[in-house]
Amino acid sequence: MIAVVDYGRGNLGSVVKALTRVGADAVITQDPEVVARAGALIIPGDGAFADAMASLDRLGLVGPLRAHLLAGRPFLGICLGYQLLFTESEEFGLARGLDVIPGAVRRFPKGLKVPHMGWNRVEHDGGIAILEGIPSGAYFYFVHSYYPEPQDPSLETATCTYGVRFPAVVAKGGLFATQFHPEKSQAWGLRLLANFAGYVGRAA
Repeated sequence: MIAVVDYGRGNLGSVVKALTRVGADAVITQDPEVVARAGALIIPGDGAFADAMASLDRLGLVGPLRAHLLAGRPFLGICLGYQLLFTESEEFGLARGLDVIPGAVRRFPKGLKVPHMGWNRVEHDGGIAILEGIPSGAYFYFVHSYYPEPQDPSLETATCTYGVRFPAVVAKGGLFATQFHPEKSQAWGLRLLANFAGYVGRAA
């Protein structure tokens, strides 16, 4: 079972609909006990960093989420759900994240149109399980004004360039995260979600 975490933000319906299309069994939850027991978690993305962290804390989800992540159990973060993994974010002043990935979330440099919205290429060298069968240079759909800047050199990454080159995908053990929205990225997005569901099945 994949638990999609409802923290009052995010494209919950779109994510679950896409998972259903690829044959994955998913449930939306705010229950800390369900999150603690889940074989796999997805945090979808939408909204502001500090507000999302406040919601997770208010719902009692920070502890179960960190325990799941630190145990290396399957996880997919999408857009804001990716950024929340970092130590901190510059969005609307400095805010603390889950601090599972050392690093910061930065605003795009001045002069770039924000949000970065629309289709852009994601480049990779292979080896990331959720990108299996997806060619380097495939297009995915982005909507964001801030980009992740990890400090961990052991992370596997796939990159996108929009003014700056940033990791559009990261992977480490059972942790995967995407800055783009796979649920809005048509065929390649569905392939990514199917790959994640397959990874979850193998890890069970």
